Amino acid sequence: MTITLGQLAQQIGAELHGDSNTIVARIANLETAQQGEISFLSDRKYQKYLTTTLASAVLIREADLSACQTNALVVKDPYVAFARVAQLLDTTPSPAESIHPTAVIADDVILGKNVAIGAKAVIESGVVLGDGVVIGAGCFVGKNSRLGDHTKLWANVTIYHGVEFGTNCMVQSGTVIGADGFGYANERGEWIKIPQLGGVKIGNRVEIGANTCIDRGAIDDTKIADNVIIDNLCQIAHNVEIGYGTVIAGCTTIAGSVRIGKYCIIGGASVFNGHIEICDQVTITGMAMVMRSISEPGIYSSGIPAQTNKEWRKTAARTLHIDDMHKRLSNIEKLLDKQEQK
Repeated sequence: MTITLGQLAQQIGAELHGDSNTIVARIANLETAQQGEISFLSDRKYQKYLTTTLASAVLIREADLSACQTNALVVKDPYVAFARVAQLLDTTPSPAESIHPTAVIADDVILGKNVAIGAKAVIESGVVLGDGVVIGAGCFVGKNSRLGDHTKLWANVTIYHGVEFGTNCMVQSGTVIGADGFGYANERGEWIKIPQLGGVKIGNRVEIGANTCIDRGAIDDTKIADNVIIDNLCQIAHNVEIGYGTVIAGCTTIAGSVRIGKYCIIGGASVFNGHIEICDQVTITGMAMVMRSISEPGIYSSGIPAQTNKEWRKTAARTLHIDDMHKRLSNIEKLLDKQEQK
């Protein structure tokens, strides 16, 4: 796909400085870009490449315009503009182009307009697929599930029964949505399974990464609000609720019945204890262990950053003596208090 800078400026609302007829076809890094490619500058530490880049155009802020030696598209936020340009120049193929003859589709499935279903996909009874839904090869969509308009499943996604998607969602390969949550009762050492009778409700414009699991609710539904992004290899347990606009990075584990508010940012490999609540606009940095509810917006961290092995061994050794150090400090404080009283 190609587009002129004039067309591009109009579509993303940029101010063009240069030749409006210049054609671009790809996005590239500022340092390595060549003719026919467009780049962007969002981090000032790469500004030095503005004078040497061979890109046909660069997405920049007004403050960097004087240093640019090629065509420039001036925007408020170059990274957001880069995302919009990437969408316009996207060459990613569709997971399916039509309904493949090997797809197994129950007789009562309701198909919207322009639905595409890949090879050997299975669509069970009672499913409703909205307009423009695309289901990749080898997918399974269980009984009575619903996929809203223009929702897309890549190959080998498994959607259990009673799962509901809104519109314009995307699920990457290998993800499982609606499997049983971890629900068991114990009777004198014997585990008794608790049937998971809830479903999963997913809003509009939700994107879910590869090999992520979102469990169905035990009684009520697991709920993912609109505009949520969940990365690869995440575990979302039963009855979790995730609020509007929250993003969750890879390998995060969220235990059952956690409620996460709106516009939260969850760093990779974070772990959440069950039955806690996280308020709106909380940022959790990577590898944090969240054991208690958070009621104030802000940035929260835990864990020990990487050190040299020698430093870490010292830190670990001292950690083992924290209780003894605490007792000794308490005794010193008591002695000081007695001296002050004299």
